[in-house]
Amino acid sequence: MTSTTHPHAVLFDRDDTLIENVPYNGDPAAVVPMPHARAALDRLREAGVKVGIVTNQSGVARGIITADQMTAVNRRVEDLLGPFDVVLACVHGPDDACSCRKPLPGLITSAAAQLNVAPEQVAVIGDIGSDMDAAAAAAARGILVPTDVTLPGEIEAAPEVAADLVDAVARLLPEREVS
Repeated sequence: MTSTTHPHAVLFDRDDTLIENVPYNGDPAAVVPMPHARAALDRLREAGVKVGIVTNQSGVARGIITADQMTAVNRRVEDLLGPFDVVLACVHGPDDACSCRKPLPGLITSAAAQLNVAPEQVAVIGDIGSDMDAAAAAAARGILVPTDVTLPGEIEAAPEVAADLVDAVARLLPEREVS
């Protein structure tokens, strides 16, 4: 189901959605934006939509990267893709029983609260099923942008599937808002 009004905020998964996935990346020099990521983000910003990142980063809990390295990578993402209104990361491992690790809704509800918007006014764009599950659990709109790692069952189960980030954003913004 698609909405007739644009969301007040769009939250993006980071790895394989906004930037190419480098497993447990702690090196800002390894950050490479996904095709058209900047254009998609800029279109949202121009429409007055708040943008954010919600990302699982279990490498911190596993001791593979430090929190400072993760922060440096996130800063590089902003350098390349522009400013974000909120950037939240779950630094817990899969067995830590936290409420913020996707597919649970904690990152999304926390980001929505920080942005002063209701989760129902948020869209979540990601590349795997746990992104869509987290969106659904938070009552946010989910749009899947599949990559080579997206499983066929995740695509079938997704509430909405977009060809790429530009297509995902076009689904969120009515044509009359195109500048």
